Parts: sequence; structure tokens; C-alpha cells
Amino acid sequence: MLAVAICLGAVNLAVLVVLLVRLSEKEKSQERSERLVMDEISKNRDELAKSLSLFSDSLSKQVSNLTQSNETKLEGVRGIVDTNLRALQEDNSKKLEQMRATVDEKLHATLEKRLGDSFKVVSERLEQVHKGLGEMQTLATGVGDLKKVLTNVKTRGTLGEIQLGSLLEQILTPEQYEKNIPTKKGSRDPVEFAIKLPGKDGTVVYIPIDAKFPKEDYDRLQKAQDESNLAEIEESGKALENRIKMEAKKIKEKYIDPPQTTDFAILFLPLEGLYAEVLRRPGLFDYLQRELRITITSPTTIAAYLNALQMGFRTLAVEKRASEVWVLLGKVKNEFGKFGDILEKTREKLDQASSNIQLAQQKSRTIESNLKKVQEMPTASNTPLIEEKVLDINRDSLRDESFVQ
Repeated sequence: MLAVAICLGAVNLAVLVVLLVRLSEKEKSQERSERLVMDEISKNRDELAKSLSLFSDSLSKQVSNLTQSNETKLEGVRGIVDTNLRALQEDNSKKLEQMRATVDEKLHATLEKRLGDSFKVVSERLEQVHKGLGEMQTLATGVGDLKKVLTNVKTRGTLGEIQLGSLLEQILTPEQYEKNIPTKKGSRDPVEFAIKLPGKDGTVVYIPIDAKFPKEDYDRLQKAQDESNLAEIEESGKALENRIKMEAKKIKEKYIDPPQTTDFAILFLPLEGLYAEVLRRPGLFDYLQRELRITITSPTTIAAYLNALQMGFRTLAVEKRASEVWVLLGKVKNEFGKFGDILEKTREKLDQASSNIQLAQQKSRTIESNLKKVQEMPTASNTPLIEEKVLDINRDSLRDESFVQ
């Protein structure tokens, strides 16, 4: 057994040696193949480098030749273009000279004509400007007069009063307001306008309305705002606020006297900008309404206020006439009942007349049928042309009074 094992080990060793020899030969063969491939690659690389070098030299020569050829051709073209340009310039110069001469002649004639027309127009415009300056001077004088008018406090108040009166006249009827009437009992200070509200037992309650126009304070505030002067804006705003409060206190003291008047009055400002400035002052509007019972209005807000009052007046008028309307409806109901009786009698008469007309139509058809026999020849001499019974057309029915009617 041992000999067999030794023999098997020797065989395996021999096989292993053979495999190692063959593997070594394969490695050597692979190395030779790799060296051959590398040599071939190196050889191909050298040949490619030589080919590229030859191609680069050939391309450089061709580019150089092409560049020289193009330069030669460009020189020729440049010479031809220069020659043509000189000829064209000379031709254009000649034509321009001719055109310049023609244009100068025409411009000279046209310029003289245009200048003459322009001087004529300018003279006319200067004359119009002179007239306009005269009108502007007249207008400036008028503006100065208007400024003098507006600087008068009484006149400004009159303007606000006129504007307020115009709004009242447009919206209310003359019976719904009074003008220049004392609203406080025992006072001699008349308010500019007072709206009449219906009170208890047929009495009248007034809403006092007075127009104010603090133009100086408002103009100072506007000027300060245009100049962006913060200190002046604050000072002018305070002055305007104090002026509005003072006017509101005067209105409260002079014109509010419940129950003869409402417990509030209306202060009318004729400018929307002035009204907006009053609203812009913090707490001023609430103070006037809460403490002084004065409502500030502008042309827009007073119009809305008056329209609301007008709707209230119409509602009161409808309520007053409601009882009269009910009485009138009762009378209409009675008359309508009588009208129904008359219609019933008329219907009976129409039915009776319709029956009489039908009877008359039947008699008419009978007469027509008998009249047709008149056209036929009689068979005997004693035969009457019209039967006696036909001539008797129900005389009793003809005497009927309704039928005669």
C-alpha cells in the first residue's frame, strides 16, 4: 500500500511539474505576444506621426499658396474698386453740383415766398397777442377784484350762503325750509337757513344750517403744505381747527334751542378740500358732534343729507294721506258695486236684443224663400203671388217694445 501511495504521489508530482512547465511556457508566449503588439503599436505610431507631419507641411504650403493668391486677387480687386469709386465720386460730385444749383434756385424762390408768408402770419399773430395781452390785463384786473371780494369775510360768507341756498332750492320745496329766521326763542340772530320738520300737534321743528368759509386759515395751510413746511403745517392746522371749533360754538349758542329746534345744527363748508381737511384733523369731527352737537357738511354730503330728508317728507305725506286713501277706496267699492248692477241690467238687455235679432233673421229667411216663388209663373189665375200667411209677419212680435228699441 505504501508503494502504491508513493507511486500515486510521484505521478501527481509529475503532473504538477508538467502543468507548471506549460504555464511558464504560456506566460513566456504571452509576453512575446505583448512585446510584438507593443512593437507594432510603436511602429504604427511612428508611421502616423510621420504621416501627420507630412500632411501638416503640405497643408501649410497650400494655405500659404492660397493666402498669396488671395492677396494678389484682393490687390487687383482693390485697384478696380478704387478706380470705380473715383469715377463714381467724380460723377456724383458733378451731379451734386447740378442739384445744388437747382436746389439753391428753388430754395431762394421758396424761401422768399415762405418768409413773406411767415412774416405776414407773425404780424397777424402779434396783433392777436397784443389783443390777448389787453384781455389778460382786463382779466388780471378782474382777478384782483375777485381777490378783494374773497378777502372780505362778509362777502365770502355770502358766497357760501348762495351755494347753500342753491342746493336747498334744487332738492327741497320752498315750503320745506325757511331763510334768515331766528330759531332760538327770544333771540334776534337769524340763521341763514332752517329746514322745517313736522312736530307734535302741528308744530314745526327747525334744523339750523349755517355756512362758514375760513379762507385765510385754509389758504395758509395749503401754502405750508405746498412748501412742505412741517412747523407751518402744524401751526396752520391748529389755527384752522380752533376756527372751526369757534364757529361751531357760535352756532350752538345762537341757533340751537330744543324743542323749537333739533338738538343739533349743521355747519356747511363750501369747499370739498376744506371739508376733507376738517375730517383729517384727529378727533375734531367727533368732538363737534359729541360735545357741540354740530354736524360738518360739504356740498356733496349736504346734498345726500337733504335727499334723505326729502324721502322722509314724502313718507310723512303718504302717512297723512293714508286715511283719505281708505275713504276713497270705500267710495270706489260702493260705486263698483253699482257699476256691477248696471252691467247685469245691460247684459239682460243685450240678451233680449240678441233673441229678437235671431227671430228677425228667421222671419227674413222665410220672406226670402217666399220671394223666390214670385219669379215663378202661377199655375192658376186665382193663386195669390204671396201667401197671406207670409204677409202676416207676426205683428205681435213687431209691436214688442223691446224689439222696437
